Amino acid sequence: MKIAVLTKAIPSYESSIRIDSSEKWIDESIVNFVVNESDSYALEEALQIKEQLNDDSEVVVVIMGSESNTSKVLKDGLAKGADRGIFIKNDTSETDPLSIAKIFSEPLKEESFDLILSGLQSDDLGSGQTGVLVGELLKMSTATLGIETKMEDGKIKVKRELESGWFQWVTLPFPASVSIQSGINEPRYPSLKGIMGAKRKEVKLVDAQSVSDSKQKFIKLFLPKTEKVTEKIEGTVDDIVSRMIDILKNNLKVI
Repeated sequence: MKIAVLTKAIPSYESSIRIDSSEKWIDESIVNFVVNESDSYALEEALQIKEQLNDDSEVVVVIMGSESNTSKVLKDGLAKGADRGIFIKNDTSETDPLSIAKIFSEPLKEESFDLILSGLQSDDLGSGQTGVLVGELLKMSTATLGIETKMEDGKIKVKRELESGWFQWVTLPFPASVSIQSGINEPRYPSLKGIMGAKRKEVKLVDAQSVSDSKQKFIKLFLPKTEKVTEKIEGTVDDIVSRMIDILKNNLKVI
């Protein structure tokens, strides 16, 4: 079985964020990029499926972006156990989900993967659409919010997380695309052997196709303004309680 794992490099939470001169994206030169959290769970699920099948299955990490932003994340995926990688070189900061899915779909189509796993959503944009759109473009069966998978009778069963504590089991024929929820497993750390071996693994370089019909774009990015206001509440106990309730309800909007 050939399994692809769509992976994204995102700005780390510790990075200092600054808007670039275009005011449409961040200044990436001062940002440290790390693997998107839910994508690390998708990779671990792919590796566990390969281990369960115990055959000649292959796990391929697929990542898109500039080399400076993605190289560390790609090497980490290979070090954890992926057999090879596909690097889609794209120096533009594409934010439209459909355009991103189209760019991913071209090299994936050539590989004829049986299963595509992706994180539920990226922590920077949070659209949660890429995995489903890729599956649709490649005419695959699709499922989202996967919190458990089982291989049965040549198909994949996916337990989906629904609202209000409900769950749903769906059975998908291959080829299939499944978006994985964080917490489905416990992602492994790369071993020293894996880190050394990653240097010798194949990485296929693909230039991103040009997409001209983006359905959405950022008009302007800005950092929220923060203001600190201190108010001393005086008066009777009833006055103080009344004012505190007013602040919680109308200012902070927590009640």
